[in-house]
Amino acid sequence: MATSPNLEDVPSVDLMTELLRRMKCQPKPDKRLILVGPPGCGKGTQSPIIKDEYCLCHLATGDMLRAAVAAKTPLGVKAKEAMDKGQLVSDDLVVGIIDDAMNKPSCEKGFILDGFPRTVAQAQKLDEMLEKRGVKVDKVLNFAIDDAILEERITGRWMHPASGRSYHTKFAPPKVPGVDDVTGEPLIQRKDDTAAVLKSRLEAFHKQTEPVIDYYKNKGLVANLAAEKQPKEVTEEIKKVIS
Repeated sequence: MATSPNLEDVPSVDLMTELLRRMKCQPKPDKRLILVGPPGCGKGTQSPIIKDEYCLCHLATGDMLRAAVAAKTPLGVKAKEAMDKGQLVSDDLVVGIIDDAMNKPSCEKGFILDGFPRTVAQAQKLDEMLEKRGVKVDKVLNFAIDDAILEERITGRWMHPASGRSYHTKFAPPKVPGVDDVTGEPLIQRKDDTAAVLKSRLEAFHKQTEPVIDYYKNKGLVANLAAEKQPKEVTEEIKKVIS
């Protein structure tokens, strides 16, 4: 079980930074948000901006599961048992891990959930857990974007493996096609960034997620964002719909 750090051993700068953050966050309204969108829609760009603006914690269920397993929490131990048997981790376990995370001071003002719920059953279990706490989901941000735009965004991505430098054939092309600007070495494309892989990922996303969006639409919680716009415009749109 994780133990709290001795505050005497925490550097003063870190203590003051956290104290100032909490003071700044105090007057902010609570927000519990769910982000929904296909790969390449811009969720990864917007999450940290929303997190900092509204003092929320970012709950990525995959990362949380791995952390719970590594920390050997009671739920983490159960999750590891399921993984070791090659089974999927149950919805109850994942919701339990989210429930635990909500006790952290960083989640005091609410959360951004990314990558969960993926099914209506998961959405219902999440609602039940939140209801027990006397809270609810405030808004579901649906990053709506045409598949053709996503294909252009994603299949145009190339990278230099040694340095991690990234390029885009349309938006940030290298000086010489297929070659790194600095070293002159060839660029590669990630396996996930090909048209065939993207097509299957998008098909799976639509099939799995559309019922979840409908579930929250019936509750009047869905805000559709025009995710093809420039990141700053999407940020402004988000601020309007959640303020």
